[in-house]
Amino acid sequence: MRTARAFLASWASGDLAAAGRLTDSPAKAEQTLRNFTAGLEIAKPRLTAGAARAEGDAGARVAFAARLPVADLGVWSYGSELGVARTDAGWRVRWELPLVHPQLNEKQRFKLVEEESGELAALDREGRAISAAEHPSLVSVLGLGRGKPRGEVRVVDRITGETRATAVRFGVAAGGGPVRTTIDARVQRAAERALARHLEGRNAGLVAVRIDSGEVVAVANGPAAGFNRAFQGTYAPGSTWKVVTSAALLSKGAVSPSSRVDCPKFLTVGKQFHNVETSEIPGATFRQDFIHSCNTAFVALRGRLADDEMTAFAKEHFGIGAEWRTGVGSVDAEVPVPGGETEKAAALFGQGRLRTNPLAMASVTATAVSGTFHQPLLVRGTEQPRVETRRLSPGVVAQLRSLMRDTVTDGSAKVLAGVPGEVGAKTGTAEVTEDGNNNGWLVAYDDEIAVACVVEGAQSGSGSAGPVIRDLLLDLAG
Repeated sequence: MRTARAFLASWASGDLAAAGRLTDSPAKAEQTLRNFTAGLEIAKPRLTAGAARAEGDAGARVAFAARLPVADLGVWSYGSELGVARTDAGWRVRWELPLVHPQLNEKQRFKLVEEESGELAALDREGRAISAAEHPSLVSVLGLGRGKPRGEVRVVDRITGETRATAVRFGVAAGGGPVRTTIDARVQRAAERALARHLEGRNAGLVAVRIDSGEVVAVANGPAAGFNRAFQGTYAPGSTWKVVTSAALLSKGAVSPSSRVDCPKFLTVGKQFHNVETSEIPGATFRQDFIHSCNTAFVALRGRLADDEMTAFAKEHFGIGAEWRTGVGSVDAEVPVPGGETEKAAALFGQGRLRTNPLAMASVTATAVSGTFHQPLLVRGTEQPRVETRRLSPGVVAQLRSLMRDTVTDGSAKVLAGVPGEVGAKTGTAEVTEDGNNNGWLVAYDDEIAVACVVEGAQSGSGSAGPVIRDLLLDLAG
């Protein structure tokens, strides 16, 4: 891990010669890193090492998250991984093109294409003008009230220059007249007020979608004028992902809410896993494991799912793994097939190499409580690719709703207990580094919307994201 972190730090600081020296191919690595940023107008990349997994007796794979500011367009976020191995000269990063970006190889490279837009106006779902002063988060999300550059980073053939794919899009698609959005001005106001009230200078993102259609009714960020974390962030979802894991286990009859699944303080699978504050619930039922967010119980259930089952299930029922088009730049969630038992164990409770954001987790929540995936949409008229999914069974949906409701009444999301109506939720606390602060998550639903919020530098999901969503839902209920 030390070598991996040093390599990423040198790359991020711009000392590409030093980064190259930490690989098993110094000259080639340095040249490739220089060529990678040439023409892309990338400055001060942020590269964050994640979890490591053993690979044989003398090697390891280290996942990392990359956030690359591209000109004035926005931030290009993606996940990748690198390998480290012991050599005669000590530990070195194994040089391979895909570590820079998964789509980089000998036959293709990246190209930045920019286009300037005119001053942008937008309408809400009712056709009323949206005010930049009243909805400050939409200034950065949509480019509301000012001209905003548009562009994209394309994957092109190294020889012919032919476009093969689009790695990331920035800005709103071109078109005449005001942008017609799915935003509900009332929900948007409540979301922005709730975030501003509780952030205390921390970074955060929030998305609310209609359960019956997937339409985005609110998107807010903290700071409002900063990076669009809500759509473009790449975060481990923490225990909010247990909604998907539970759906997979319940769907195949591998467990029921009344099944006995012990919740010990610790469980070792390659590494030692533990619960928040090393809590335990002897003789717990699966319902207790879910509502109190027991990590070790979910780790213990890893043998009831095949290695690639979560990846396939997430795509088949939740649309994760397909391309989403909302009308503005967004980063798709990733559920990679785990590389071993340790990584598989971590992924079941939302750690490892899983990458999501509030957009993805709001959609996950809407799908879980309705049974049907609806591709999220923010800008009306956006051409969306067809995403083939299957409904969750009515029985599984009923069980998930019951588990999430019990999490509010008797579990880790009691912060929402005072919200009127049948509100359900799931909390999450995602580790970012072994010795750093966590990211706090909470997902919730009421009769009409599903909402997800992440707060960086938090102690817990209930303590950080919880008050934000509580105030949002109370505002809407008032």
